Amino acid sequence: MGVVNVTLDSFSDGGKFLQPRDAVAHALLLQSQGADIIDIGGESTRPGADPLSAEQEMARVLPVLRELAPRTTCALSIDTYKAQVAAAAIDAGAHIINDIGGLRDPAMAAVAAQSRAGLIIMHMRGTPITMQEAPAYDDVIHEIREFFRQSFHHAISCGMEPEQIVFDPGIGFGKTVAHNLTLIKRIADLRIADRPLLLGASRKTFLSKVTGATAIPDRLTPTLALTALGAALGVNIFRVHDVLENVRALTIAQAVLTAS
Repeated sequence: MGVVNVTLDSFSDGGKFLQPRDAVAHALLLQSQGADIIDIGGESTRPGADPLSAEQEMARVLPVLRELAPRTTCALSIDTYKAQVAAAAIDAGAHIINDIGGLRDPAMAAVAAQSRAGLIIMHMRGTPITMQEAPAYDDVIHEIREFFRQSFHHAISCGMEPEQIVFDPGIGFGKTVAHNLTLIKRIADLRIADRPLLLGASRKTFLSKVTGATAIPDRLTPTLALTALGAALGVNIFRVHDVLENVRALTIAQAVLTAS
């Protein structure tokens, strides 16, 4: 899953792809580098980010989706927690809803059920503004697995099929460095109903806290390490900014894992 941030303030590339033509060109580049899914987001969800209205978000992402949909063979994902934005994005050509809110919008499951779109349910403690204010868990694995279990049953009760659902533990969304490392190490323990698991650790701040490499470009190497390790730990989808390098890391990891 290649990331296209149509934002002013995303932590790693805010402002680079705000114009639709630039976002579309970048998406097509990611496709050429091996992306299977393009994830388009119009609202930054970095720690401390201010929210956008649905109208502001749609003004950013819908022109990109409309132009990109007929030009790509990738599945298109809309990164939003607002059901109104998700519904409009599906009408514009999106196939997947990447819901960082984890069904906080009560209409989101119905949108996915009615449209038959894929739905990624992510766990987040708090909101982007508050999520890194001393996050705490009694048992981070148990609590997030229970959140996934309840979310799965809610989605099914709203008319979704199990095959539509993917789960994302939300690395960096209301978690400490220790929480993030535990979640990655034990990600297979989070699987519910044999549904796929997504890992979104690309370029995130905790990589710098572990390695001491603070510049964004220096976070590539630890991201690649997590992609290779994630392949062995049971991750099914990797959400990344640097598609070519991560595809190469995943290719060699899979070659080793499948060797006789």
